[in-house]
Amino acid sequence: PGPGMESLPEAVLIRILAAIPAVDLVLACRLVCCQWKNLVDGAALWILKCQQEGLTRAESEEDTENWQNFYFLSKKRKNLIKNPCGEEDLEHWGEVENGGDGWKVEELPGDFGKEFPSEEVHKYFVTSYEWCRKAQVIDLRAEGYWEELMDTTQPKIMVRDWYAGRSDAGCLYELCVKLLSENEDVLAEYKTETVTIPQDNDASWTEVSHTFSNYGPGVRFVRFEHGGQDTLFWKGWYGVRVTNSSVTLEP
Repeated sequence: PGPGMESLPEAVLIRILAAIPAVDLVLACRLVCCQWKNLVDGAALWILKCQQEGLTRAESEEDTENWQNFYFLSKKRKNLIKNPCGEEDLEHWGEVENGGDGWKVEELPGDFGKEFPSEEVHKYFVTSYEWCRKAQVIDLRAEGYWEELMDTTQPKIMVRDWYAGRSDAGCLYELCVKLLSENEDVLAEYKTETVTIPQDNDASWTEVSHTFSNYGPGVRFVRFEHGGQDTLFWKGWYGVRVTNSSVTLEP
């Protein structure tokens, strides 16, 4: 028999391995032999895969951070909040509190409202004259973020939400996001003050954001909750409007 792949120059072997799906590299190829394990665990292979697939980062290639994790996080980067803009009514939103006349979904810009900064957003959720709250709990393992990644790399968890009032009515808004353990213990929390929007406001949309980092090992779930109400206690839907919520894990 002729020479095997072990006789190939390392640079050539890296190019061959780079053509293999990433999951197969980690689960199968790194078990073949010590050389392949070292290549799969090293930076050069993943730098090449990132270059081939247009995944770029600000740091130089000499950066010692884990390129394998950067690759997987970049490929998985997506909004983990389902139905963020009300296109599916209240689908995927649990623990719903329907104060007053409850939650409603309306088309932008709505009465006495303004268009959203992004043309991709067409609807919003609106609250009533008593507190309306809704929440989603994101299972990170089910979304493909494995335990070692969460415990060791601890990727940044970016949270965003958008809110606005009607120009003819005052309202209140709150956001609370918790990082939870396997047993749903709270490991980190971000909570806004109760935001008060006065009557006769300009109805403009405001973004609120927070980044969790260095939160420690054990995070398995993210619980996102927001809500509000109007301040005039008018029957109907004059309370705060929310849309385009997002939770993303950043490389």
